[in-house]
Amino acid sequence: MSRDRKILYIVHCIDTEGPLTEDIAATFDRLNNIFGVDLEPSHANLMALQNREIELGGIENDIARVISPNLLNYNNSWSDIECMLNDAMSVDYRRKMLDDFGNGWVYNWHCMDHVGYSDNPRHKDLGYGNIFRFYKRMIQKTKSSSDELNWHFHPLSFTRNPLQCASSYINSYDVLIEILCRRLVDEHWYPVANRPGFHTERPDSHSFLEQWIPFDYANQYYETDDGQPDLVKGRFGDWRRSSPSWCGYQPSHDDYQSSGTCRRWIFRCLNVGTRFNELEERHVHQAYREAESVGSAILAFANHDYRDIRPDVERVRNLISKVKAEYSDVTIKFSGAVEAARLHLRNRLGRSSDEISFSIEVIDNKFFVNIESGKLFGPQPFLAFKTRFGTYHHDNFDVQEPGKLYSYVMDNHTFMKDVIDTIGVGAAGIDGSHFVATKDFFHS
Repeated sequence: MSRDRKILYIVHCIDTEGPLTEDIAATFDRLNNIFGVDLEPSHANLMALQNREIELGGIENDIARVISPNLLNYNNSWSDIECMLNDAMSVDYRRKMLDDFGNGWVYNWHCMDHVGYSDNPRHKDLGYGNIFRFYKRMIQKTKSSSDELNWHFHPLSFTRNPLQCASSYINSYDVLIEILCRRLVDEHWYPVANRPGFHTERPDSHSFLEQWIPFDYANQYYETDDGQPDLVKGRFGDWRRSSPSWCGYQPSHDDYQSSGTCRRWIFRCLNVGTRFNELEERHVHQAYREAESVGSAILAFANHDYRDIRPDVERVRNLISKVKAEYSDVTIKFSGAVEAARLHLRNRLGRSSDEISFSIEVIDNKFFVNIESGKLFGPQPFLAFKTRFGTYHHDNFDVQEPGKLYSYVMDNHTFMKDVIDTIGVGAAGIDGSHFVATKDFFHS
């Protein structure tokens, strides 16, 4: 793609979490937790709150925002979601608006796993890989070759209650690692683009992502503190010091919100169809102006699949259509998150694609990974293995030659070779390419 062409990449990220239910008692309990408002759960009270008819000392608008009919209209089952997707992922729906390359809308399905919970009050689909496999099937069914499957993870609270938010990867590390191991071994898939759970990063997740995932659609910088009582002053999703740019930045080692010398790129990604940090017309103007002045930029936004995504798509389409005429020299491209980041950085940094690839070899009880092309994003490939007992594990390689040759010994200090069912190796390249290889020992 010519570097002389000014491009604004449009990236629709979806925090893909599957069906969710919330009965009216749970809705009123949530209002009590957020605002301290204790009212009898009833449809009459719900409508009164939505219409701002109950005097609550000046917080009527904030409450109505949380319980708007659109936000309470959940997809309660996979049937609900599939019905939505049959339309939203159809060629006709995607092509209601075309980009300047003649292509229709693109979705990025950032899939999470619901595992490790102490309870399941919202009736989520529990289990490793369930959501990922559903969307993989939907992409195949609808021939949605431009859509991407990407990464999303919610840290678990101390009690592992799914109604409680948390920010610590360390406290959830066992679950986090098993999810990634299973994606690699069972699905032959490796993550390249992240969307953080609860929009939240902290030093431990910053360190984890810096090792493994090159692109991070996380920055929710907003011009005002748009959060409600449970979200203000850095309580989850803290991006107050980060960049307002739509071009992305490489973070500092000690502060993920500041520019620095880390490897990964963090991109701004605001919300649509929710109660805070919503994408507005002014943000679209900002992104267009940056694309015009720099040569390219990424306008990214996020919503959830447990609500109907189509009203949000229509809203963003309308914003783009309204603003587009003022920037005749900027073309738009509907894009995958990985695709957009790779093309944008090629334009910004002037670098060519250098696809990562490697070979794997077993000699006696040693397992070798040789990097054949490209440059690793992180310090080592990700190693996962499944035992014949059905357990999944991750470990470090021994580094024989940094960036080139890695090895792993299967012995009494790790697992003996005859205990291992499958080894999987995945890695991202510094340019956002990725590669996966597996070795099946069971039939060896």
